[in-house]
Amino acid sequence: MIKDRVNQLLQERQRGFSLPGAFYVDDDMFEADLEAVFATDWLFAGSVAEIRGPGDYITMEIGRDSIVILRDREGEVRAFFNTCRHRGSRLCLHETGRANRIVCPYHQWVYELDGSLINARQMPEGFDRASHGLHPVHVEVICGLIYVCLAETPPSLEKFRKTVTPYIAPHQPDRTKVAFFSTIIEEANWKLVIDNNRECYHCAGNHPALLVTLVEFALPDDPAANATFKGLMDRSTARWDGLGLPHAPADGGTEFRCIRLPFNDDCLSFTMDGKPACNKLLADFTEPDLGSVRMFRVPNNWNHFLSDHILHFRVLPLSANRTAVKTTWLVHEDAVEGVDYDLKRLTEVWTETNDEDRILAENNHKGVRSRAYQPGPLAPSEFMLNNFADWYCTKMADWAGGPGGRRIAAE
Repeated sequence: MIKDRVNQLLQERQRGFSLPGAFYVDDDMFEADLEAVFATDWLFAGSVAEIRGPGDYITMEIGRDSIVILRDREGEVRAFFNTCRHRGSRLCLHETGRANRIVCPYHQWVYELDGSLINARQMPEGFDRASHGLHPVHVEVICGLIYVCLAETPPSLEKFRKTVTPYIAPHQPDRTKVAFFSTIIEEANWKLVIDNNRECYHCAGNHPALLVTLVEFALPDDPAANATFKGLMDRSTARWDGLGLPHAPADGGTEFRCIRLPFNDDCLSFTMDGKPACNKLLADFTEPDLGSVRMFRVPNNWNHFLSDHILHFRVLPLSANRTAVKTTWLVHEDAVEGVDYDLKRLTEVWTETNDEDRILAENNHKGVRSRAYQPGPLAPSEFMLNNFADWYCTKMADWAGGPGGRRIAAE
């Protein structure tokens, strides 16, 4: 049984090392991931800026399930399984779109934006339309960020909401618009994609454009930090304190991370020269030197909230060895392309960085497939990989009914 195999692998796992190889490459473990992780927890779907008006929608693929997230006629954000109640056809066939009503392309059953079935042609008299509405999906919006959960009874998001709101609310994500988005397919397991993001051990050797501006250190009191970084932190935190902006590392346990960190000296944004990517700052900011709020939440999302734009990254597993990574660039809702920002300048750093990360993750996946692979020791700077692995193993143990994850979480 798959659950027995999961428990066996959990017993083999050594904390402080990468995971046993089967967790990354085995098809059965991928199916277990879908059930234990992606069917039970809150998943980042996107931004309310992607669905600005009634009928605007986005779709996301979660294993065999397709979800449609839309804005209804009253302006509320709703989510449904993207599956017709007639014979199961997919309804919304595009990644983004707009619909006055949702019409099944197969037999033209028509659904209102609240999910109710309003027309089922050729069905007999007495057919109960009320019991054939779209199946809803739990949805929560936190400062303009949309999360969905497939579970019948989802876990609480309240600690996450309460903790991160003071960091990201000042940037007013709900007053932004999408400047650009891209989706790339990485030939690597989703956990390797997350692992790659959770450390900057690899940055110096692989991300020249990113390191023009990005500070490599992940903590304000990083023991590896030099005097230059410490001085930069002192100056930055004094400025942020004066503006009433929180910056200290949030207590998110293994579930999430939120912190404000500066850019390198004389740098204000993710651009090739460090100058702002958008001249119209977010919210009502007048100070461009706000660093970046770095926020990550398991299992599928990380973000950067800057003074001039916001970046969302969404990870969705497609198979044991394929992962979709969507990046969305958001600017002030009133910013004008060609006047306030240049699209190439806004996107070029992370377009380049994403492709570099794709190559790294794909080579990592190829290496893990080798019979020579053994879990390797993590460096101190890779502490966030330990956090992610602890969380993941706890989820797997809870699903499989074994002790491994609970024991790890308690240590």
